[in-house]
Amino acid sequence: MTHVVEQLSLLWSNNIIKILFAELLAVETPHEYPTLLGAQTPQQANRPKDLLKKAFSSRQNAHKSNKQEQNESVIVTLVCALYQTALSTLTQLRMNILTGISQHEALLSKLWHYIHTHVRLKSLLEQLSNNSSSSLPDCQVLILFCDCASYLITILDDIEMYEQQLPFRLQQVADMGLFFNQLVFRVVWNNVIDIRVVANHSLFVGAHGLLTLLHERDCRRQYAPKNHWLIKDVKASAFLGELEHGKKAASLLLQKVAFIIPHKERVLLFRKFVNGEKAAMGLTESVFASPQSTLITIHRSRIIEDGYRQLAAIPAQALKGVIRVKFVNQQGLDEAGIDQDGVFKEFLEETIKRVFDPSLNLFKVTSEMRLYPSPTSSVQDNHLLLFEFVGRMLGKAVYEGIVVEVPFAPFFLTHVLGHHYRSNYSSIDELPSLDPELYKNLTYIKHYEGDVADLELNFSFDEDVMGRLINHELVPGGKAISVTRENM
Repeated sequence: MTHVVEQLSLLWSNNIIKILFAELLAVETPHEYPTLLGAQTPQQANRPKDLLKKAFSSRQNAHKSNKQEQNESVIVTLVCALYQTALSTLTQLRMNILTGISQHEALLSKLWHYIHTHVRLKSLLEQLSNNSSSSLPDCQVLILFCDCASYLITILDDIEMYEQQLPFRLQQVADMGLFFNQLVFRVVWNNVIDIRVVANHSLFVGAHGLLTLLHERDCRRQYAPKNHWLIKDVKASAFLGELEHGKKAASLLLQKVAFIIPHKERVLLFRKFVNGEKAAMGLTESVFASPQSTLITIHRSRIIEDGYRQLAAIPAQALKGVIRVKFVNQQGLDEAGIDQDGVFKEFLEETIKRVFDPSLNLFKVTSEMRLYPSPTSSVQDNHLLLFEFVGRMLGKAVYEGIVVEVPFAPFFLTHVLGHHYRSNYSSIDELPSLDPELYKNLTYIKHYEGDVADLELNFSFDEDVMGRLINHELVPGGKAISVTRENM
């Protein structure tokens, strides 16, 4: 079996890729693109010779015979179909294939240039409306590009993507975002592919995966202009109207690419859904007359304990209802005022303020004062139930539209949203929000041009746990294993 794998691996070796994609790799691509906002930089404005060269080059390309262009397109699509078949057939070797294709320094950049100049979105949508098969020539090119680009961009660090801009210039990355944003939107909104199967269509899966990755990368560190991800062809009011009428296309887009409509509109939509649910539950009456109200008594000196004891176990439906709070002061006397708004909001704010205090050891803070669950939270009795209680209180705040200041670390939010289960999740991308210094050091080692053995590193690290320094070995016996170029 080993020999078979070795033979197959020749198919995605650098030499074979050069041969099969020779036509594509021979195409000259422009060295400069317009800036993100469409304005020229001073350097671009002062290069008349370059402009003449580009104009002359464009004129030469215009005279290229249609037959030659068609031959190049046929070759590119056939080779892409070959590799796409390999990816879908040799599933156990998928990562090896993606690595082989992606590591070629120029291929993906050239392939994107081909898509940018040869694949017309309108024409592609027309083809898909007549034949939704993913075996269409343009589909094969796009699916292969999406799979490979998603794999590569996932492992690029910030130096490679933002400073070196390899293999894609940031303008190209922004252009990809525009193209695939429109593609995903149009395929669903115009019902180009049956809404019942579109979410599992190979082209949609690949394009949506790459689009999501590009958007998240922009959220972590911006490279695209403001409002880059909004779909301006459809008014937000029209989109929300489709949602209210239960249109499946609008619902799927909201689930998959919510960022295509403004955040403000999404917040208003959420409030509308909540108000509708409250009306259905009969919660629009007076808080005292409501049949679904819960009265809790909270002592000022035991806000967390009393709140947890009385609210942790109540059903979700009751938690959505009216919560009336009666405070007891330090002298044991009842305070005036029992209502859903002012007093409950005070209780909620005080609870959140205290539960996120690092001294309680449920949460820790990063160097940028961002919160995440403490690795030593187990010192608290029932710490997991306390976390659940905190989640319920935050959910109640969101449900009631109460704004609370809780600066969670981005890496923790990624885990809360379940993004770490995605195939293209990269923990290295999240590391700066936990430990910027560690990320900086690891990136330095990755790009270190000398002999890494000179840095005198080993496969272990020290952690400060409640004042005690504990050494963790990354591999068995790692403390005694030096890091070298061979074992990195």
